[in-house]
Amino acid sequence: MSAADGGAALQAAEIRSLFADLADHPVLILAVSGGPDSTALMLLAARWRKTLKRGPKLVAVTVDHGLRAEARREAAAVKRLARSLGLEHRTLRWSGRKPSAGLQAAARDARYRLLADAARGAGAQHVLTAHTLDDQAETVLIRLTRGSGISGLAAMARIAPLPGSEGAILLVRPLLELRKARLIATLRKAGVAYADDPSNSDPRFTRARLRTAMPALEREGLKAERLALLARRVRRAEAALESAVDEAVAGVAPAPWSEGGPIALSTMRFAQLPEEVALRLLGRAVACAGNEGPVELAKLEALYAALTASAGTVRFRRTLAGAAITRSGDRLTIERAPARHTRIASNRH
Repeated sequence: MSAADGGAALQAAEIRSLFADLADHPVLILAVSGGPDSTALMLLAARWRKTLKRGPKLVAVTVDHGLRAEARREAAAVKRLARSLGLEHRTLRWSGRKPSAGLQAAARDARYRLLADAARGAGAQHVLTAHTLDDQAETVLIRLTRGSGISGLAAMARIAPLPGSEGAILLVRPLLELRKARLIATLRKAGVAYADDPSNSDPRFTRARLRTAMPALEREGLKAERLALLARRVRRAEAALESAVDEAVAGVAPAPWSEGGPIALSTMRFAQLPEEVALRLLGRAVACAGNEGPVELAKLEALYAALTASAGTVRFRRTLAGAAITRSGDRLTIERAPARHTRIASNRH
């Protein structure tokens, strides 16, 4: 179903179910750009809040990335609509120089950072975004094209830590099971206008190109609902795998892990683990001991392959993501790699 197909406007019972688990929180931040999805989120949240005798304070936040001349006007329109719905509204601006490469990723990071700031300022622990089932399907396709592993194909969860908040603030996606068409139908029925961001159809961006391909994929049976179903099933498998890794840690490296390591693993027990479990355990250890951020899956797979191939050798040593991985006898040790020193050649005259 595309937006043009119309869809059915959301009913009161459906609206209540979208937000039911959020009723006891004191403040909720609504991320509202002014596009159809986020405008619908604001409208639906306001309708839900009015049905409660007591409930959270709703604060709509618009992030102006400073990338389009229309952004200020759209933020002002969101503010007017928020006030008409009885909600507070704030506009935050992404200032400073913008990168020439990776602009969308940088804008997303800036948006989450500003939303986290808004949440902390308002005393909120939850930020609501308007990701839909269509967005979920596109995310699965994007990650497929990039050769993602199981974790990536699980795509977006309804509730997850807000990026950049170190787990202190949660990102909630109440509309993740809804098609965009139903949100547009709801706005039309309510007579609520919304903005149209041209970047959503800009062929320079991967998501926009995949969006134009979706109608052809749906004709072949690869509907957004099926892609979202795949994500739910993968997320279920992901939870089972992570549980298996927890058990493996208890058997292979039971001592408490500390940041920077060292983390000691039994080589024999590690070699007996199923490959996916061993790979994930190794990734956890490298992430804990190293200091260069998340471990890339392909590099982690290469490290595991090298470990396996060298099983008959006396000693093994590699570095990855700021961690040193050393095998000696029946002990595999992962610890912080020594700092790299840059040699500066002196000029001789």
